[in-house]
Amino acid sequence: MEGILGKKLGMTQVFGENGMMVPVTVLEVGPCLVVQRKTKDSDGYEAVQVGLVEAKTPRHTTKPMQGHFKKAGVAPTRHTAEFKLSEGDDFKAGDEIKASMFNAGEFVDVVGTSKGKGFQGVVKRHGFRGGRATHGSMFHRAPGSIGASSFPSRVYPGMRAAGRMGGVRNTAKNLKVVTVDAEKNLLLVRGAVPGAIGSYVTVKRAKKG
Repeated sequence: MEGILGKKLGMTQVFGENGMMVPVTVLEVGPCLVVQRKTKDSDGYEAVQVGLVEAKTPRHTTKPMQGHFKKAGVAPTRHTAEFKLSEGDDFKAGDEIKASMFNAGEFVDVVGTSKGKGFQGVVKRHGFRGGRATHGSMFHRAPGSIGASSFPSRVYPGMRAAGRMGGVRNTAKNLKVVTVDAEKNLLLVRGAVPGAIGSYVTVKRAKKG
């Protein structure tokens, strides 16, 4: 299985066997239920659609989605995602996926939506150095030149400028799994994970590293 859905609970710290302090992010992953199995014969590829089981079921579910969940024989879920499978993996609708699919010591990629920070300038958004802070410089946090007048007489696409910051999909790669609590469905991964506390995350096995 490639990955699992979960929520970010926050950060804390644990101590390793050598006594070194390790900053970790606590993720509540699963339990997830398989909602649909896609096969090479019917869909052209091998994958499963899974839904995250939460304490509170969604209050409003559209009729088409109600029929979709009813066909699988599972309760409606608020958050669903699709994960690829390799040929030979045996999953069917209604199967449960838990945190025990991961082991301590392996590496994962965590996908989340970063915190939205609103409209920000180039210094905070892109890390521009800015001008001198001395009196009279008239150039402190401005972006500087964005294109000459005679040539190219326009602003090139992709020019770094002030604008809306955050609130985008980000991936933290190669995070080490420090602890797996299968009973409470908790994963403790080393380092920070994008997103606010309580936000949805997707935990996948690391592709590189």
